[in-house]
Amino acid sequence: MVATTFLFVPGDRPERFDKALAGGADVVILDLEDAVAPAAKDSARASVDEWLASHRALVRINAPGTPWFGADAALVAARGVPVMVPKAENPGVLAGFREVVALVETAAGVERAGELAAVPSVTRLAFGSIDLAAELGVDPEDREPFAYARSRLVIASAAAGLAPPVDGVTTNVGDDAGLEADVRYARRLGFGGKLCIHPRQVPVARAAFAPAEAEREWARRVVTAGPGVSVVDGRMVDEPVRARARRILGE
Repeated sequence: MVATTFLFVPGDRPERFDKALAGGADVVILDLEDAVAPAAKDSARASVDEWLASHRALVRINAPGTPWFGADAALVAARGVPVMVPKAENPGVLAGFREVVALVETAAGVERAGELAAVPSVTRLAFGSIDLAAELGVDPEDREPFAYARSRLVIASAAAGLAPPVDGVTTNVGDDAGLEADVRYARRLGFGGKLCIHPRQVPVARAAFAPAEAEREWARRVVTAGPGVSVVDGRMVDEPVRARARRILGE
């Protein structure tokens, strides 16, 4: 099953690592980047390294070009764990890792989404709306400025044969309705996962990605309509429609 929920936990809060792992997310991300202040980078890396001696998780390292990138990259290589590379723009950098989630959060990264997705070590694209908003000078809560970027990631992922991309964070951790609306919107565009910043967001995001019962009922009618071209609910059904129905049913 393709992962839909990705939960960040600050790399300098080792007391939270086990709790995050038990929180039900499909993927736990130990964050060495935005969640950790510069003065705590080295101690956070040491905490992550120690925990990874007996556990497995995805690690978000610091971006290429920062003073911490080299040591972070050495850590994930030594532990053999997947890595999330922020500010993903350079396919050559991504090719240096074994298993990568490329976090696309710059204008250059968006424009090179197809190249990034085509790197053999890249398993998934993820969208960093907050950083991109800062670069573009737009409100990160406004969906409209990011429609192009989100679509670029969806198309690039499909063209490269990757699972659908992972959408960026919803910053209001107490707004379940807002989170659900964000996930439903992302799902409409073709996204298949969500970055979460609090454990309470995980079940809400997972439920919002699940097909509604009405969708599942439609899908069941379509797949039982038989081969060739037919009509279901007054609409034409052919093989591409059946393929979508099978995806909804998880077949």
